[in-house]
Amino acid sequence: MRDAFHEDLDRISDELVQMTGMVQQAMSRATTALLQADLSVAESVIAGDDDIDELRRSVDDSAVDLLARQQPVATDLRMVVTAMHMASDIERMGDLARHIAKAARRRYPENAVPEQLRPVLSEMERVAESLVVKTGQAIANKDVLAAADLQREDDKMDELHRRVFAILLDPSWQGGTAGAVDATLLSRYFERFGDHAVAVANRIVYLVTGSYGSVDEGVVTDPQAV
Repeated sequence: MRDAFHEDLDRISDELVQMTGMVQQAMSRATTALLQADLSVAESVIAGDDDIDELRRSVDDSAVDLLARQQPVATDLRMVVTAMHMASDIERMGDLARHIAKAARRRYPENAVPEQLRPVLSEMERVAESLVVKTGQAIANKDVLAAADLQREDDKMDELHRRVFAILLDPSWQGGTAGAVDATLLSRYFERFGDHAVAVANRIVYLVTGSYGSVDEGVVTDPQAV
């Protein structure tokens, strides 16, 4: 019975990792649509978000089924409940990629990103992809040190978010009011994407250690701590 239970948990973990891969692809393609004003790519990202949502429902259904059949307690219960929370955060990351694709579609055939901001948003996309790749790795390995690294990676995203506002407030800004509104929303989508990756990291720390502390508070600084 226990072997079957842990096999089911492993399958849920695999689905979470699969979700991160889908989100990575969605973010990459959404940014391509944004920077290249590519309507067909934007539409494919928007449509593809349904697949991420479906996989999230599969995780939730499997977790609820485990709760009903196995009635886990202690660490086992923590693993099941944490998986549901992580699925929610990863699904939300997919939603944010969809929002970026919708911004590209809304401005088509014009480019939604003024020239002054293209390098910054390109870098935000690079950091976003790194974050979601590391999220998948941390889930697969239940690695609290990798989870802690996600916080440091998200600090880069926060700095880029601040840089966007510095550009918008500079007297040399030439993107106009509409461009400033678009840039503010887009930067916020990327920044929130990073926040959800950190939320998953915090849940991994909780899963492994049982502590509600966050990775940025230095809950785990040594592998021997777990």
